[in-house]
Amino acid sequence: MPVGPARMPLMDHLGELRRRLVIIVVCLLTTVCVLYIIAPQLIQFLKAPIVEYLPDGDIWTTGAFEGFTLKFGVSFFASCIVCSPVIFWEILAFFLPALKPNEQRFVLPVFFVAVILFVLGMVFCYMFCLDAAFEWLIGESNSFAQVLPNATDYIKFVILFEIAFGIAFELPLVVFFLILFDVVPYKKMRHNWRYIYIGLMVLSAIVTPDASPVTMFIMFAALVALYEIALLVARIALQRKIKRQQEQEAAEAAE
Repeated sequence: MPVGPARMPLMDHLGELRRRLVIIVVCLLTTVCVLYIIAPQLIQFLKAPIVEYLPDGDIWTTGAFEGFTLKFGVSFFASCIVCSPVIFWEILAFFLPALKPNEQRFVLPVFFVAVILFVLGMVFCYMFCLDAAFEWLIGESNSFAQVLPNATDYIKFVILFEIAFGIAFELPLVVFFLILFDVVPYKKMRHNWRYIYIGLMVLSAIVTPDASPVTMFIMFAALVALYEIALLVARIALQRKIKRQQEQEAAEAAE
């Protein structure tokens, strides 16, 4: 997919933007139409981690059009994941000409790392979070009422969990670039870990869609691990830069 020139008239920029948006929309619509056919199987896949906590192992619809809207919503969610490489590339390709040559070399690595981290976040949520979260949430309802699981509500929460963990797992990328571009020095991030941990705890409470302590703790533990991994990678990859920062700070302190 070609990348446009850096300097173009305003109307040419708008035409370039329209062309890339059309590619994204056509890709999404085509994929939605294909995935709608297997939407029931996709719903079963999303339901699998929580099926043991559902009465009779099933979910229910209560509206005449709920089946269509649910199948379409799941198909669209799956299409966004399948088409994410195309979507990300079209967005990056539109802004790529405006970047300097030394900045453009980060685009492809950032693209691949961002996609991998997002997928890892969704896999982590599917494998470890959904089971524990729904066990606790449904247990809270069973203590005083009979649960009648609505299909739309349950699948919507599963999708929100997946998206929340996928976005939260982009944290290492954010930490790495904060250090790379000297927004926050490595030393300050390392020494102020207590405040950062508190911030991650608050972030976990905000991002998790159910606000339950179980989900918040799982996300907090994952974010802390990712934060420490990001610092380790930054220390190895940016060793010379961090050393120069420390020498500069030592020189300033001596003066």
